[in-house]
Amino acid sequence: MEIEKLLKKIKNYSPEADLETVKRAYFYALKAHKGQFRASGEEYIIHPIAVADLLADLKLSSTTIAAGLLHDVAEDTKYKLSDIKKEFGAEIAFLVDGVSKLRKIRYQGTESQIENLRKLFLAMAKDARVALIKFCDRVHNLETLKHLPAEKRRRIALESAEIYAPLANRLGVGVIRTKLEDLSFPYILPNEYKELIARVKDKYEERIKYLKRVRPEIEKELKKEKIKNYQIDCRAKGYYSLYKKLAKYDNTLEKVYDLAALRIIVDDVETCYKVLGIIHKIWHPVPGKMKDYIALPKPNGYKSLHTTVICLDGKITEFQIRTFKMHSEAEFGIAAHWYYSEQKGLKAYIKRKISAPPEKEIPWIRQMKSWMEKNKGLASEQYLESLKIDFLSNRIFVLTPRGDVIDLPEKATPIDFAYAIHGEVGTHCAGAKVNGKMSSLSGSLENGDVVSIITDKHKNPSEDWLRIVKTTFAKNQIKKFLKKPSLPPEEIGFKKKNPIQRLLPKIKFPAKPAEKTQKLLIGGHSDLLFKMAKCCSPTPKDEVSAYLTKYNGASIHKNSCQNLKKLKDDFPDKIFKCEWEK
Repeated sequence: MEIEKLLKKIKNYSPEADLETVKRAYFYALKAHKGQFRASGEEYIIHPIAVADLLADLKLSSTTIAAGLLHDVAEDTKYKLSDIKKEFGAEIAFLVDGVSKLRKIRYQGTESQIENLRKLFLAMAKDARVALIKFCDRVHNLETLKHLPAEKRRRIALESAEIYAPLANRLGVGVIRTKLEDLSFPYILPNEYKELIARVKDKYEERIKYLKRVRPEIEKELKKEKIKNYQIDCRAKGYYSLYKKLAKYDNTLEKVYDLAALRIIVDDVETCYKVLGIIHKIWHPVPGKMKDYIALPKPNGYKSLHTTVICLDGKITEFQIRTFKMHSEAEFGIAAHWYYSEQKGLKAYIKRKISAPPEKEIPWIRQMKSWMEKNKGLASEQYLESLKIDFLSNRIFVLTPRGDVIDLPEKATPIDFAYAIHGEVGTHCAGAKVNGKMSSLSGSLENGDVVSIITDKHKNPSEDWLRIVKTTFAKNQIKKFLKKPSLPPEEIGFKKKNPIQRLLPKIKFPAKPAEKTQKLLIGGHSDLLFKMAKCCSPTPKDEVSAYLTKYNGASIHKNSCQNLKKLKDDFPDKIFKCEWEK
């Protein structure tokens, strides 16, 4: 019987668990869903059982697993939330209600659907267990996706890969993130999936065989150094993760050294570094390929040592070294928090029924709530796009000179960093030092960089910054500044009726003609300061438009220029038609 297997699994990791509540929840769900069937033709109870089983794999509490068994009852049966509350108590009812409210999330960009995404994040902020139940619900739905119509399959797979998987990553639940990505991959990019599988199947098997040869070599050295309690596993890279990594390396499989890696798990941090030294003593490390995520964890809390060495037969091989606790947190992320709290016997913690982990565990959720408040006015598509950049992208940790940690999206620039410190620091950002050396403001920051911002009260943002920055906050602050009027029209001496005149600087300089026999009419004016944009280098043969800058007259772009298209989106009132005149 499925329920007996589930109860046995729970008891194995939590002997003190309330198995009776889980059992009651199962039979309640069985009764509620009687006569209901999945698209696959299976009895509906198969789904809540699968969700509960995944939650048990994450070693979650009996309360959360009971909620997982009941998560569809209030939505899909005659029983109401009040019935669940009466039968199982307020906490389980709260979790079931949280999951029920997220049923209508759709990845299509309409206002009502984006609002449901907001609900998901707020539910996470109140209690991350709601998100964990939702993730497990989605994993099983993906496992049975083949029974749905093609259009629905793609939509569910797309939102799973682009919304749910990154969220699972932010919560550190690596095992769920990989499942969501790999189960979605065949439906999002079917041709690429088939090609990759055919291409790497033998490579994976070959790599696993190779690592089995490496394992006894490292075990021999660990025993020699009297390291006793350890575990060595082989970790194979997920297919979707591999696909994305190959895109960064010109689709060259030979450049991906972590197709499969050896993972060494030990008791404590001191032993982690000792094992690192042992590996480097046996095999030469590859320069620049050692990453210390213990000293500087990833933004989602991931901790481990990674090193790439020239191993047996001269093959480049990756090793990952971590403690047992780090390994649990890397696999189960925020779910591991409750497990460790209960295992340590923190009776006060359990007695108070603190559902959400301490704030220090998930500071990015606090940032997200603040971000959502600031970006309420964004249109749905803009909101979703900025969300994917600001919170669902890969993240880096960047440090201030004092050691404060700033969480930024991958490829963020020093300008993004400056705005993350304070709006005024960003506005007057004149330069940056990265790791003690002067750096370009447009350069991409790396995880662990120490950044110092140089400010100048006379320095202000330029339009170019909009093409450089990555974060929504920085873009909004720059746009806000650029929209401020420079000098009132009366001072400039122009009539208010002419829009082009209101945007021009007070002093006119002679126009720079393209050729001696050519003049350029900008909005009907032939005596305005202008220069040819270097990005597209227009000539008199091209159709062009002018973008009026704040202090330097007009910048002339080809109508086909991509930068002009971006400027039209951001500043449509500053774009004017141009005509070449002999």
